[in-house]
Amino acid sequence: MTRFVFITGGVVSSLGKGILSAALGALLQARGYRVRLRKLDPYLNVDPGTMSPQQHGEVFVTEDGAETDLDLGHYERFTGVDARRSDSTTTGRIYSEVIARERRGDYLGATVQVIPHITDAIRDAITQDTDGADFALVEIGGTVGDIESLPFLEAIRQLGNELGEERALFVHLTLVPYIPSAGELKTKPTQHSVKELLNVGIQPQVLVCRSDRPIPPNERRKIALFCNVREAAVIPAIDVDTIYAVPLSYHAEGLDREVLHHFRLPCEALPDLSRWQDIVAKLRNPEGAVTIAVVGKYTNLLDSYKSLAEALAHGGIANRVKVRLDWVDSEVFETPGAIHRLEAVHGILVPGGFGERGTQGKIEAVRFARERRVPFLGICFGMQMAVIEAARNLAGMEGASSTEFGPCEVPVVGLLTEWTRGNLVERRAAGGELGGTMRLGAYPCEIAPDSMLAGIYGARRISERHRHRYEVNINFRPQLEAAGLRFAGMSPDGVLPEMVELPGHPWFVGVQFHPELKSRPFAPHPLFASFVAASVKQARLV
Repeated sequence: MTRFVFITGGVVSSLGKGILSAALGALLQARGYRVRLRKLDPYLNVDPGTMSPQQHGEVFVTEDGAETDLDLGHYERFTGVDARRSDSTTTGRIYSEVIARERRGDYLGATVQVIPHITDAIRDAITQDTDGADFALVEIGGTVGDIESLPFLEAIRQLGNELGEERALFVHLTLVPYIPSAGELKTKPTQHSVKELLNVGIQPQVLVCRSDRPIPPNERRKIALFCNVREAAVIPAIDVDTIYAVPLSYHAEGLDREVLHHFRLPCEALPDLSRWQDIVAKLRNPEGAVTIAVVGKYTNLLDSYKSLAEALAHGGIANRVKVRLDWVDSEVFETPGAIHRLEAVHGILVPGGFGERGTQGKIEAVRFARERRVPFLGICFGMQMAVIEAARNLAGMEGASSTEFGPCEVPVVGLLTEWTRGNLVERRAAGGELGGTMRLGAYPCEIAPDSMLAGIYGARRISERHRHRYEVNINFRPQLEAAGLRFAGMSPDGVLPEMVELPGHPWFVGVQFHPELKSRPFAPHPLFASFVAASVKQARLV
């Protein structure tokens, strides 16, 4: 029997519903329960795939190829449970499905309305594909009071009534701000937020109160009294120095105990939180530090690279060092002399991206890493820039470029129009739709047995997640390998280059996939662990 925990947020956005959901999932796992986490987003996009990372943050890609909200990355990193396409639902997807059914005549002439048709579709999305889970944690995006969220709130209200208290729990995250001029914490925003929920028929049983300082007992009693919850169910969410301390903090405040109490489940035994204690201890007590420059084009919103930043932190955990990130807008290096900024860093990473803006700066960063023998990791678009740099400056192909930027003399990187997924051939047209049409999700890669990358992975065949529309052109492999760049990993059919390395360089790797999506704090991705280790060696040389 699956129990459902519905997590809503109020007062302001960005309070941390995603981290709350992920941390609660980790705590329930530590008590021996199986969890599934999912996100309901109120925007009209079918998925975030066509949204600008500078507006929405990164697009997290699941094993089965769904483009989802970045919160699903938090879910995976905290629980180790791979998310699925069914774990991400948007208003756009729901309306698209309902309208498609109406066009097919599935509603038998009925007038299609928000209630019951839209809310029924939302309820189906929430309850499907939860077999084997003891708990399904369902995060509702947005802030209570937003008009966009109303159908989702109505759907979970209906589900709560239908399932009853033995199978449904409402958790509400709010803000308890400190007003310096008054010298006190204010509970009124929380009271008003709960009132907004009550207006749509939902009484939360647990309140999680975000604050930058401890909430005194008197204020907790006041919140409980005016919001009609047990005092023990008012859970402070105090700021911590690392997100990986959040499960420990919530456990100390009694969150997991309150959830089990609501469902009348035993909560006397203490959960095993040793791995979280170990992770936090390594983060708080590093044995050194390295500086890694991330040369990207979306650095004005760091959520654009959320999984990347976390994967680098995981690499630091694996090597017991603090990883300092120097976020650099790639356009900076299009100014003569600016490249010297990289002289003080111990590693250089060029991440994914789309479009021509800033590409020359990325190529200059690749060249600096290659010539100065600084550890380098290129991911997706970053690998393509590394190949173009090698083509121009090692193989003498002055006109080398990507067709993503328009017609070019030497198309070292070109549009991917056909590839295989299992036993099927997938095809895309140059003028086709953009949403959901890239090479998405997990694909296998075969690694050359005598390569550096084979040693890093400790395997010959791996699986990694992709999200790209352009690919390195295999026809240029002979010239590039003759110039010194090795194609160390290929798709099983030998058609698609997946990994390149530069023999003779201390650590120079490019990968077409996104390894950051599979890294976990308790299981750092081998590429990031090795990259940070190489950066540690570089730091000793500088």
